[in-house]
Amino acid sequence: MNHDDETFNQLISEARSWKMSGWDFSALKGRWIEENPPWDFRKVIIDEASRSNSLLDLGTGGGEFLSSLIPLPRMTFCTEGYPPNLNVAKSRLKPLEVDVVNSFCDDNNVAIQRGALPFRSESLDLVVDRHESFLANEVYRVLKKGHYFLTQQVGTENLAELNLLLGAKILTPVWNLVECEKQVERAGFEIVQSKEAKLNSEFKDICAIACFLLSAPWQIPGFTIESYLQTLKKLHETIEAKGSVRATGTRFYLKALKK
Repeated sequence: MNHDDETFNQLISEARSWKMSGWDFSALKGRWIEENPPWDFRKVIIDEASRSNSLLDLGTGGGEFLSSLIPLPRMTFCTEGYPPNLNVAKSRLKPLEVDVVNSFCDDNNVAIQRGALPFRSESLDLVVDRHESFLANEVYRVLKKGHYFLTQQVGTENLAELNLLLGAKILTPVWNLVECEKQVERAGFEIVQSKEAKLNSEFKDICAIACFLLSAPWQIPGFTIESYLQTLKKLHETIEAKGSVRATGTRFYLKALKK
C-alpha cells in the first residue's frame, strides 16, 4: 500500500465514523471553508425580533442558529421534522424556554407539498426560516397582519460541482429565488426585499466531502461511501494534487410582509 492509499483509507475511515449532532459542522472547521452571504441574516432577524413578542423558527435543526439569537422574544417556538435532531434541539433550547414542535414540511420543489403548521391563524409576530422548506400558505396563515416572514434558502444548484465530480445528477426541479418569490406571492405576501448570491466553497480533504454528503442526503440521493468508493478515491487524488476542490454555494434571501 502506497502513502496515497494509506491517507485515503484513513480519511474514509474517519468519514465512516462521522456522527452528526443537530446541524453542526464545526468538526470540519478548516477542512470545509465556505464564504458567507453578503447579507447578515442573523442581524436581520435580531433587528425584527426586537420588535416582536412571538417568533417561530422553522426547521431549527439542533437549535444552533436559534440559540445564537438571544435575547429571544417572550414567546419563541420552533419546528423540527428530522427525528435525530429533536432531542438535540430540545436539550439546547430548554434553558431558553423555547418549545420544540415535531413538524414536517415537504421540499418546496415537490408537486403536491404538505406542511401544515400546528399554530393558530394570525397568532405569530415573526416567522423565520434558515435553510428549511416551508408551505407559503401556512406561513401566511399563522402570521399576524403587518408582520414579516424572513427566509434564507439554499438553491438546488448548491455545490453542484460535487455532483458532477462524483458522476451524480444535479437536483431537479429547480428551487431558486424566482420560484421562491412565486410561491410567497401566490400565498398573498408582498415581497419587501430579496437577494441572491454565489458563494465560494472549498473542501480540503475527501473526508470533509464524504461527511457533508452523508449529512445532506438530498445533495446526492442514495449516497453511501461504499457505492461511491472508487469515485471518492479519484476525487481524493485530485485534492492531493491540487490541494483542494472548489465548489459554488447558492443562497438567496427574502423578506415578505403580510399586509
